[in-house]
Amino acid sequence: MFRLITNFHPKGDQPTAIKKIVESIHKGEKEQVLLGATGTGKTFTMANIIQLTQKPTLILAHNKTLAMQIYQEMQGFFPHNKVEYYVSYFDYYQPEAYKPASDMYIGKKVQRNASIAKMRLKTLNSLVTDRHVIVVASVAAIYGCFNPTSYRKVVIHLEKGQRVDKDLLQEKLLLLGYKNDKKINPGNCQIKENKINFMLGWEENYYFSLSIKGNEIQKIEKINQQTDEITKELQKIAIPPSQDYVGEEGEELTEILARIERELNEQKEYFCQEGKFLEAERLEKRVQEDLFNLREMGFCPGIENYARYFDGRSEGETPFVLLDYFPKDFLTIIDESHITIPQVRAMYNTDRRRKETLVKYGFRLPSALDNRPLNQEEFFAKIGYSLYVSATPGDFELEKVNYQPVEQIIRPTGLLDPEIEVRTTRNQIADIMEEIKEKSHRGEKVLIYALTIAMSEDIAAFLQERNIRVVYLHSRLEIFERYQAITSLRRGVYDVIVGINLLKEGIDLPEVSLVCILDADKPGFLRDTRAIEETNRRRQIQKEHNRQNNIVPQTVEKPVKDIALDPLIALLIEKAQKGEMEEKELKKLVKDLRRQMKRFTREFKFDQAIAFRNALLDLEKIEIA
Repeated sequence: MFRLITNFHPKGDQPTAIKKIVESIHKGEKEQVLLGATGTGKTFTMANIIQLTQKPTLILAHNKTLAMQIYQEMQGFFPHNKVEYYVSYFDYYQPEAYKPASDMYIGKKVQRNASIAKMRLKTLNSLVTDRHVIVVASVAAIYGCFNPTSYRKVVIHLEKGQRVDKDLLQEKLLLLGYKNDKKINPGNCQIKENKINFMLGWEENYYFSLSIKGNEIQKIEKINQQTDEITKELQKIAIPPSQDYVGEEGEELTEILARIERELNEQKEYFCQEGKFLEAERLEKRVQEDLFNLREMGFCPGIENYARYFDGRSEGETPFVLLDYFPKDFLTIIDESHITIPQVRAMYNTDRRRKETLVKYGFRLPSALDNRPLNQEEFFAKIGYSLYVSATPGDFELEKVNYQPVEQIIRPTGLLDPEIEVRTTRNQIADIMEEIKEKSHRGEKVLIYALTIAMSEDIAAFLQERNIRVVYLHSRLEIFERYQAITSLRRGVYDVIVGINLLKEGIDLPEVSLVCILDADKPGFLRDTRAIEETNRRRQIQKEHNRQNNIVPQTVEKPVKDIALDPLIALLIEKAQKGEMEEKELKKLVKDLRRQMKRFTREFKFDQAIAFRNALLDLEKIEIA
């Protein structure tokens, strides 16, 4: 079951909001809206709802940064439950496209993030092995993934004392993506005479060892990767795929290839009848190349375009997505719904237009159209119980509850919504500089929103030249770099962050006392007159509540974590700084610290990663000296 661990108790509007939403879910009402002002503790309210309903939960966020923040908070609230992170595993993604006007074909180019790919795989495994799971995801949740029925079917179940065919077991492991290697790493295996060692695709700290004598499993052991110590002896184990795609083989693969070839012949015939011989020739060449690779290796570049066949779906049938891994009664919480819902809506239309062009000009078979995200109707048909959370919900969400949302306006701290002041754009930078100086004297921080990445960089450079401690923040930065910038602002390294859309929703920065929105009248800014009116309405309600209850507003306390290094490591660093360490020993220490830093970064434990990075910087100074 879900176990919420916290020292806090619901305050302000939280108890009423939690009670209303939980009662609504227990009554079987499928949709509810939480109109929650910024800083009222919406994430804590979500955690209480999960605890009281005991429903497996998907939390959808509109970008990776916000998803990461919610993920970390939920891990803190539910340390004994599985809390997973599921976002796009592409750091860079250029989709395949064709521009007829210039006759330009653009091939797919991607940069894959291996750490996030592992977390996605871990998410799927958690959902098929446990009911009490919380998944924090971006709109990657509506894109196609491995058929959940097939996933469950290919999992290998083994028990101590079970009789097995070792050669057949080896074949099954290879089919699940476990590569036979001399060194044990995530997602590979070691086949020895009387042993099979393997490491799960997302794991780095331990591996499993199967001791086989004759045809019988004698032992199943869990072993520490670093020390090779046996940490646990198991009676049984389930071995899931080591990657998010498992190929077909034998008769099933032969049938799939035959169906692809039939579609190829039909489409070629259509092109020839239309006099489109270039398109027919192009399609023939591309698909035959794919068929050859699939036949020989079980894989080809762009294999996702044949997803309909590998999934066993009919033309136009809804693709399998992350949502299909949840039990039927799961809860979906759509955070910042006024942005996330339009984002979900846009994904299908954009993908469809691009692929229709590829099909029309012979770059892809028509079946490639079925490799797609969910459309709006399919998404809402799958999500079951849904809670839309926003400070400014749109008409779409409000119509679902007859414009009667559950409100969470009163902050536990008694703080009021900020006053909104509209100023002329004339001399706006000079105006902002004066505000920054005033705030920094009081130890307060400032956020500046620009319209574009280039503009944010230019403003940051301009302010730096005038000795203002500033950093810019945008989507081109790695997650670790973004987190580092935000933490550095809170620690006092910077007084100002310049950002774009990335910062507009959901980031908790209690030290910030001024938010400057440049060119707020221009298209592209996500707030409008309605939002200003809503803020003023909430401010009046909050003021009246404080007056009636004699509440004095207090700034929220959210300490910046200071992570201490392991005492042994700290001792070694001190030894190096005193010059009491040989060069060989120093290089080994630097190598170990860098490995630890990278591990914490991969696990999104950024506080620990920063502690190791700071130690590395100190040691590198010694190396240079």
